[in-house]
Amino acid sequence: MQLTQQGKKQKRLRGDLIAACFLLPFTVLYTIFTIYPVFQGAYMSFFKWNLMGKQAFIGVDNYVNMVEDKYFWQALWNTTKFVLYSTPAIMLSSLVLALLANRASPLKRLYRTVFFLPNLLSVAVISYITIYMCQPYDMGFLSNLMHSLGAPTEFEIFWLKDKHLAWVTVVVATLWWTQGYNMMLYISALQDIPDQLYEAASIDGATPRQQLFKITLPMLSKTTALILMLQIIASYKVFQQIWLITAGGPGRATRPLIQYIYEQGFQKQKLGYACAMSFVLFFILIILTLIQRKIGRKGEEE
Repeated sequence: MQLTQQGKKQKRLRGDLIAACFLLPFTVLYTIFTIYPVFQGAYMSFFKWNLMGKQAFIGVDNYVNMVEDKYFWQALWNTTKFVLYSTPAIMLSSLVLALLANRASPLKRLYRTVFFLPNLLSVAVISYITIYMCQPYDMGFLSNLMHSLGAPTEFEIFWLKDKHLAWVTVVVATLWWTQGYNMMLYISALQDIPDQLYEAASIDGATPRQQLFKITLPMLSKTTALILMLQIIASYKVFQQIWLITAGGPGRATRPLIQYIYEQGFQKQKLGYACAMSFVLFFILIILTLIQRKIGRKGEEE
């Protein structure tokens, strides 16, 4: 009996060692490229630091300067506006596309492929397409389309020169580019809903609309909460498409926080100040994630 227990312990230990060997490479790389930079960034935020290295310890001066920096608050508000504009639009469009692509149809696979395809493109490609679409004076697709539909020659819409239209352009480009990933998450969740629920609802006389609001959407609540959290985090980290499409313009109207961090860190060589702003963004994302998780747990308990 004792030998049997000892053999089980040795077998369990051997399994743990094998698992540790598989986890070790990832752990080492994750520590070097993720955990260490986080602590290094926190350390740098308390120093005057440029591309040549550490210069002087300045305590919390970087954080004090950040609070007094009107351009920081403008960039943070621009990022928040992008989150408020893009998140509901992307989530709603992803859900609608998932419902369409999940219907019983011979073209179901084609729909999924077409809807997901933009997600495979690089940010440089979608930015170039967006700029081409929005060029004025018969140089862009939208301008040519309007004129072919009868719009006067002198009538032009400057999508990238007006601050409101620039936001519309960036949000629509981001929606077209990223909604496919969320759509696939919704499709995966839709396939987990038992068909028996819809059959029972049909027998009871429930209309398709009633089935959508009484069965489908409630069953997708956990997936919706997950997508909401991922989308908010992704939207707060927006940089590449705005940088390539509008460069933060017109003026500073669309400049997000990460672009401002980039400018301060690598153009003005204020790496300590850039690290301080990065940590503020980091804590904002942590707080939003904790709030979302708390709301999610409360909804599950109810």
